[in-house]
Amino acid sequence: MHTACIEACDLMKSFQGRKVVDGLSFEVEKGQVFGLLGHNGAGKSTTIEMLLGLKKPDGGKAFIQGQEAAKHRKEVFEKVGVQFQSSSYQVAIRVGEVCMEHAALYRNPADYRKLLEEFGLSGLEKSRVEKLSGGERQKLSVVLALIGNPEIVFLDELTTGLDVAARREVWRTLRNLKNNGLAVFLTTHYMEEAQILCDRILLLRNGRKIAEGTVEEVVQSSPYDNLEEAYLWYMGEEVEL
Repeated sequence: MHTACIEACDLMKSFQGRKVVDGLSFEVEKGQVFGLLGHNGAGKSTTIEMLLGLKKPDGGKAFIQGQEAAKHRKEVFEKVGVQFQSSSYQVAIRVGEVCMEHAALYRNPADYRKLLEEFGLSGLEKSRVEKLSGGERQKLSVVLALIGNPEIVFLDELTTGLDVAARREVWRTLRNLKNNGLAVFLTTHYMEEAQILCDRILLLRNGRKIAEGTVEEVVQSSPYDNLEEAYLWYMGEEVEL
């Protein structure tokens, strides 16, 4: 039985003659946490945007739940939650207001108050979003991605800028979501994050896939015994001994 909920088939994208994504293919199964790893500019965000139909590939196809997002945007976005690196909010909007606005977009939204509680934000409903700390704002962006009760959630550099405690708190919540059957597609350059959360990872270098598998498989195919050093080796960088 075919259980892939995300499929990329030979995706290509160039900007001003530079190949940003170069023949990328992979599948993500239901209930799986899939990590796309690579340096800034490796093509991670562009890949997400093509999967979601926000950028048109120059070649190849992308499917979410068997449908091309660009052609079936409404059906696809009913099933998908997205957190982007730079979420912009209206000036002076409060946490509760932005949650209500998001909930209004969906037929069967989740109870945003429960989500705020789960992410340790329940005391902040009346606070202005602009007054939140970086960690609180990141957690709010995940709450907003989950309000539509998605089957798949895309998280782009989710914990960049968070301190260690906030990062671990977000990880804990994501593990709970995964246990409830949600598929999670995340981009990260934190190896510890990939190691703790991901069932499978794909390493991207200059838009090309250079390794894919479980964390263990990717490490075993390198000369090293941990992901940090294996990653640097795959990226063609010197590993300090």
